[in-house]
Amino acid sequence: MFKSILVPIDLADTALARPAIETAATLARTYDGTVRLLHVISITPVVLAEYVPADFDDQQRSDAEAALAEVAGASGIEPARLSTVVRQGGIYHEIIEEVGAIKADLIVMSSHRPAMRSYFLGSNAGHVVRYAPCSVLVVRDGK
Repeated sequence: MFKSILVPIDLADTALARPAIETAATLARTYDGTVRLLHVISITPVVLAEYVPADFDDQQRSDAEAALAEVAGASGIEPARLSTVVRQGGIYHEIIEEVGAIKADLIVMSSHRPAMRSYFLGSNAGHVVRYAPCSVLVVRDGK
């Protein structure tokens, strides 16, 4: 049923991602599927470009890839079922693009409990749920 599972991760809060990774791992084992861990880094705003080193984007990507590899290594998912990718751009846009790139059947993502402001402003998880071309499972952090 779910052969290709995408798990977007915010490397600034890897603890929040654990329930989503565990859920994706269980589903991948159950349905003999694969898991792709995704982290999206922001594009450096033009107004800041002159204040950061020339290799800032490359260094940011390298750091994100190393951190994502650590998360993958600690995930408990068999290496044959697991891959990682770092993309750069808008979060929900890049998640949707990655769904198409890997032909994902399911997105499993973590989300904080909604605050009153997210009912009005929306969130990345909300955008993904609305616009994803596949099923989306939102795993709450329980707090």
